[in-house]
Amino acid sequence: MGCKTRSMHCVLQCLCFMLLHLSCTAQDEDMRFSCKTVASDLVFILDGSWSVADVNFEIVKRWLVNITLSFNIGQKFTQVGVVQYSDDPIINIPLGKYADSKKLITAMESIEYMGGNTRTGTAIQFATNKLFNLSERSPKGIARIAVVLTDGKSQDEVKAAAEEARRKGIIIFAIGVGAETEEAELIAIGNKPSSTYVFYVDDYKAISKIRDTIRQKICEESVCPNSIPVEHGDVKGFDVLQYLNLAKKIIKTQGSLYGTKTFRVTSQVDLSETTNNLFPDGLPPSYVFVSTLRYKGSLIREKWDLWRIQTSYGKPQMAVTLNGLERNVIFTTTSVAPSGTQTVVFQRGPAKKLFDENWHQLRLLVTEQDATLYVDDLEAETQSLEPPVGIFINGKTQIGKYVSKETTVPFEIMKLRIYCDPEQNNRELACEIPGVCTNGPSDIDVEPTPEACTCPPGPPGLPGIKSSMHPHLLYSIAKCLPLLYSSVYQKGTTGDPGLRGLGGHQGQPGLPGQTGPSGPRGQTGDVGPSGPPGVEGRPGREMSKQVIQQICREVLRMEMPSLLLSNQEPSNCDRCQTREGTPGAPGPVGPQGSRGFTGNPGVSGQPGHPGRPGRPGPPGLKGDQGIQGEKGSQGRTEFGDPGAPGPPGPMGPQGYSRPGHPGKPGPPGRNGEDGKRGNPGVPGQPGVCHLSMCYGVMMRSRDPFSKGPNY
Repeated sequence: MGCKTRSMHCVLQCLCFMLLHLSCTAQDEDMRFSCKTVASDLVFILDGSWSVADVNFEIVKRWLVNITLSFNIGQKFTQVGVVQYSDDPIINIPLGKYADSKKLITAMESIEYMGGNTRTGTAIQFATNKLFNLSERSPKGIARIAVVLTDGKSQDEVKAAAEEARRKGIIIFAIGVGAETEEAELIAIGNKPSSTYVFYVDDYKAISKIRDTIRQKICEESVCPNSIPVEHGDVKGFDVLQYLNLAKKIIKTQGSLYGTKTFRVTSQVDLSETTNNLFPDGLPPSYVFVSTLRYKGSLIREKWDLWRIQTSYGKPQMAVTLNGLERNVIFTTTSVAPSGTQTVVFQRGPAKKLFDENWHQLRLLVTEQDATLYVDDLEAETQSLEPPVGIFINGKTQIGKYVSKETTVPFEIMKLRIYCDPEQNNRELACEIPGVCTNGPSDIDVEPTPEACTCPPGPPGLPGIKSSMHPHLLYSIAKCLPLLYSSVYQKGTTGDPGLRGLGGHQGQPGLPGQTGPSGPRGQTGDVGPSGPPGVEGRPGREMSKQVIQQICREVLRMEMPSLLLSNQEPSNCDRCQTREGTPGAPGPVGPQGSRGFTGNPGVSGQPGHPGRPGRPGPPGLKGDQGIQGEKGSQGRTEFGDPGAPGPPGPMGPQGYSRPGHPGKPGPPGRNGEDGKRGNPGVPGQPGVCHLSMCYGVMMRSRDPFSKGPNY
């Protein structure tokens, strides 16, 4: 019996677990993930010293309420705590006490201003020990964020307390209000870099101007756990190509510039990943989408998604679509509309450059109000957006797919990133695109410079022809010759290996040739044995003399500015086949090159057509509470003299009555008390015995069922 009972308990537990799992899965399916739904511990550390004043403290409370409205409050979402400090800190709102926004906002509005001195370091240590360390949730996977708001110099040490908090995984934002704050102190409080975690405003009225910025930064710490290394430091974001591990799926080839690498995607590769793995908490309200790519052939007339996020049913939620049919870019994002999405189209000027078969950088700055497209650092246009909502994370994120299909498009891609910091849009440059940056490529994977080596002298060359041309110009013509030879002559049979000559200078990449027509696909043959590596050739085709001269002119035109600006001969040395020699002494520093000629100004473009009027913007948030008005003067409290008694009122009419309905019978009364015992009575007369009275005595011995006499 006991075994059967235990078996039933096990079955019931399993059923409960399965139902709970299905319930949670359904909830995840229906929930949109964004900054509102992310789980984090957020603590505001507020300066309550005398310098703040009660009027400004009311502004601070309204600021707290407006930031808090951006997050869902609860055990599974954001938990908020508030510490106010002056001489000693106190807990106004314990971390995680309130499970909904309404109760939390009521508690914030009822905070009373303290007054006193300024001890910021003590307040940071107090918040670390009394709020963060006592949180019911494990710090693993939960963002722990502190926002310190102060308007004066602290009267105690802040650096040690802030560093101790950071060692425990707490991210600190420092906000200084007014001229009395010290920059060095705020930098010591906030995380690094200070450009991201330290803010200044002139007065308390101005903190409303940074409300959206602080909300965005808090969100970045919650939904963007990883950073991307860039030229000036690390930026929060998602490197999609690195996460998809393209280096193991696709072979790298030559990129847009010498020394850069690119991934050549084919239709046999599926670039898909579960959205939950890429964006487990959704995306921030503002971000920057950046991609460097090139595609050719018939694809420039197709419509395909460079990037898209689908639901589990295959419906797009977000997408960057290249529409070759109409030569425009389509951006799709989420919306509160019944369809769940909204779409904007970019089709002006620079957007059409994306369809010319050359390398380009596409950059999209997305905010809650609008989206702006940039192509090779040129702004194309801005389109208005309705405020987006979160995304469903149970679907897939895909790269390079035909619209409404699962087929991969063939293209080349160097970069695909999503920066969570919208300010990265102003720092991101398209230096990997030829001709965009004058100082060379930036933020690209450049091959290391080969080490110098000492080569033995070769046989003497033929005497050169005397010329009055500039040596750098001759150098460019020499670099142009291999291009001419490769363009004129068709590839012949491989000759005998010749003697290795001197190391030549590295030539610049040639102009791309025209794409030939695709031939019919043959049948797959048997795999043959691996042959020796052959010499890489170019497509053979005869070219006229005019075409060859045009190619050479283009090479010289591209190289002339850099040649005139440099007096230092470019040097390179191929790997020697002899043994490595001893390194030579460093050469002297060369003289500074002469300044190049100033280019002619370009022709002014025609003015563009006037833009269409924008749609009305979304309703703004509730404004901050106004300044309390001055107290009015007290009213008079004197009593006037009593008035004279009024005349008696007239007599009212006589009333009338009538008998009412008979009442219901009342309940029976209670029994009365027992009376007293009476006196004994007078003795009676002697009795007389009659025959009829003796019958019962005579019949006692008879049958009880026999019939008696009939009287």
